[in-house]
Amino acid sequence: MENFEFYSPTKFIFGKDAEMNLAKMLTENDAKKVLIHYGRSSAKESGLLPKMLRLLDESKISYVELGGVEPNPKANLVYKGIEICKNEKIDFIVAIGGGSVADSAKGIALGACYDGDFWDFFVGKEVPKAALPLGVIITLPATGSEGSNSSVITHENGNLKRGCNTDWNRPAFALMNPELTYTLPPYQTACGIVDIMSHVLERYFSPTENVSLSDNLCEAILRTMVQNAPIVMKNPRDYDARANIFWAGTLAHNNVVGTGRVQDWACHKMEHELSGMYEVAHGAGLAAVIPVYMKYQLAKAPEKCAALFARLAREVWGISPTENDEIATAGAGIFAMETFFATLGMPRYFEDFGGNAKDIPELVSKVRMDPCGTLGNLNPLEPEDISNIYKMMCRP
Repeated sequence: MENFEFYSPTKFIFGKDAEMNLAKMLTENDAKKVLIHYGRSSAKESGLLPKMLRLLDESKISYVELGGVEPNPKANLVYKGIEICKNEKIDFIVAIGGGSVADSAKGIALGACYDGDFWDFFVGKEVPKAALPLGVIITLPATGSEGSNSSVITHENGNLKRGCNTDWNRPAFALMNPELTYTLPPYQTACGIVDIMSHVLERYFSPTENVSLSDNLCEAILRTMVQNAPIVMKNPRDYDARANIFWAGTLAHNNVVGTGRVQDWACHKMEHELSGMYEVAHGAGLAAVIPVYMKYQLAKAPEKCAALFARLAREVWGISPTENDEIATAGAGIFAMETFFATLGMPRYFEDFGGNAKDIPELVSKVRMDPCGTLGNLNPLEPEDISNIYKMMCRP
């Protein structure tokens, strides 16, 4: 196990009517003037936003609204939010919506305390030294932004999708009511399920040895998703299944399952370019990337991947081991994962979300490589490997 630091300052209030604690939490955090940040329509149409604004009015907490966050949140709205915060002397931000809204709010919070371009943090030119505090009311289990140090934004100039990881991004509080997820469209629910699983897998795909505790935690979360996903897809109003998935999303990305491990993150970085170019939902893009990545790595570096992938097949997918053949067991597990994603209605091939093979060189050129010049840590990838994986994603 590697040395690690673990920091998780967020106060989580989970369960029915959790969102009704908004005014109380703002008062506890001494918020005087708040930016209420949300998406395009669902927060209003569901009645959640009006209800929260009434709470603030009753509590005499001043606020300014900024809606319009899109999936794969854009830099232009972040710039607008930063300007509002500076001009209106905002001292706290509340994000109401899914992970895209939370990520956009995090970008605004960083930029509001910085004299330069907030994008500097997302391309690694500068390291954040301050941010406005923020809280979240999450309505979509997926990104885990309610407890993570991560924010991912797409810049319209070049359609570059980049992330910034800093503990300044961690919310002061997260209000999580599983009932608020009942009305999610099935496709969004499915994308969220894949996204949650991917956050675990990026930590599970590790070369670090003797990390049995976090191995077991990763597998438990993945099994929870596999067990509960069919339930919510069939019955969206099943509270217990929704609650298990909701909390799994938080645990998947607050890094509790990643402590002491070298992590991979190759699949995420390859997918970021797909959603940046084609506007595919992040979870849908990951559903296409992850099984192909695993197949490629299993063939290229079986000595590094076969035992790990075979364990995943046994412990999560219930695959009976093929005697003395970990590669076969691993392959059966990958097939089980592909099949599971297909039952959720996720894309399998490049073309399923508008991808075009002619774009592969540009995609490869945009992938944000690690500082050492390769991608990922389980078995580091060169640009040629990334190109091969994208090509394998194309329909035969």
